[in-house]
Amino acid sequence: MGSQSGKIAQATKMASSADINQFIKTAISQDKVVVFSKSYCPYCSLAKDVFKKVKQPCKVYELNERDDGDAIQEHLQKITGFSTVPQVFINGNCVGGGSDVKALYDSGKLEPMLVG
Repeated sequence: MGSQSGKIAQATKMASSADINQFIKTAISQDKVVVFSKSYCPYCSLAKDVFKKVKQPCKVYELNERDDGDAIQEHLQKITGFSTVPQVFINGNCVGGGSDVKALYDSGKLEPMLVG
């Protein structure tokens, strides 16, 4: 019975749809660079490595380490139109995923986006 009550308590902690949307809006407005990631994803590592290379701090949310990670990823899909991670935001705007960030870096377009 103890494990059952734990599951019930965890289920009641899940945030509402409005809470998840507010969390995402707040998250992407508080930091210059925000990465919604999964700790085991190679494309997520690619994006995070690019920001390390240019010495740009970024706020990383590892969705696989959060109880509400699936819900956040679902809501991100509604916002950005894609369901994969990473989803990278610079100055509140989605710039894509790991390959997109790497392409911006390789083309010299990433660093000007980080100024200011």
